[in-house]
Amino acid sequence: MAERTKPCCAAEAMRRIRQIEVGGIVVGLAMLDDAIDEVRDMHLAGADAIADELMKQITIYNYVPRAAEAAYRTALLREYEKKVKP
Repeated sequence: MAERTKPCCAAEAMRRIRQIEVGGIVVGLAMLDDAIDEVRDMHLAGADAIADELMKQITIYNYVPRAAEAAYRTALLREYEKKVKP
């Protein structure tokens, strides 16, 4: 496993953006891969716990509109499962 580092500044976090589809719209999320790796290492049980932690991690560097939270949870869980369960 590669060593993860926190970005030194907002500019570094912005360089770590990945695009995903959220509710039919493509959005860019900063630090998504780092968040997925961190949540995976927590060995959480159940989709709800995983989605809760992904949302917590992703909102550190990204704005998530309250009205879109359910769509983001679904999209984050989908991206998590793609990366963790190849």
